[in-house]
Amino acid sequence: MSEPRLPLIDDLPRMQSLARFTAARLGGPADYLFIAKDPAYSDLIPLLRQAWKRRMPVTVIGGGANILIADAGIRGLTIINRATRLERSAVGDDVVITASSGTNLIRLTRYCHENALTGMEWAIAVPGTVGGAVVNNAGAHSSDIAASLRRVSVYEEDDGERWFAADRLQYAYRHSWLKARGNRRFFILRAEFGFRSDARAAIQQRMDDNNDYRRRTQPPGASLGSIFKNPPGDYAGRLIEAAGLKGKTVGAVQVSPVHANFFVNRDSDASAGDYLALINLVRERVRERFSIVLELEIQTLGEW
Repeated sequence: MSEPRLPLIDDLPRMQSLARFTAARLGGPADYLFIAKDPAYSDLIPLLRQAWKRRMPVTVIGGGANILIADAGIRGLTIINRATRLERSAVGDDVVITASSGTNLIRLTRYCHENALTGMEWAIAVPGTVGGAVVNNAGAHSSDIAASLRRVSVYEEDDGERWFAADRLQYAYRHSWLKARGNRRFFILRAEFGFRSDARAAIQQRMDDNNDYRRRTQPPGASLGSIFKNPPGDYAGRLIEAAGLKGKTVGAVQVSPVHANFFVNRDSDASAGDYLALINLVRERVRERFSIVLELEIQTLGEW
């Protein structure tokens, strides 16, 4: 019996629009596009090795939130990570959940609720994936992914799969050692979390409260989430509003009248270029007014 043929990069779809994979519905084409669905990543790993051998750029997109893809698109191999698997085990007093990196955070949160486990209520309305959350230390409502993370499985160009304990990853506000790595030639395979038991009703109440708060304070529609990180001791939204920029528009992109740290795509003709122009304008006005340089929370991807 012949061995199954490995997937080849040159057989992948070419120049596919990435807009449908992003929360803001923006973004140009990918040179090569692969949608990962196998939680074992048996088909993805050969593609990664081919790309790395060819020194081809590799970009991974999870839920498509908190990213701004250039209108010109992304060069090299783009991976849409949709692989989902959740497994439960016990370690001491903790219940351990292992999640593949493409698992949606909202799905993980609901799984914890179903199993009467507390620790993920903050993510009930966060539209990201485990892999992106682990790299960027996603968080909300005074908690973050690092609070429950035990360890992470990473596939690397030189060393293959390795597990890293959470305390090795140097977590800080929207930051990790993984995010800071210069070569970025790695892929998050899965993450292991430790949770404690709690009453389902109490967990549900916290999720409801977080959902209610999000609906009251954040705008509906196509947006990228929070554009800027909060500077120490202050809030980016407050600074933008104090600079008189609430409602400011560039093209079809507007600083939300509801929350100034959200920029809303108001029209199907909006472009990533509009978003970037508004980001630069807001950052410059805040710098001029308050001598504070706002740091992006979103990530810009592709060829600008």
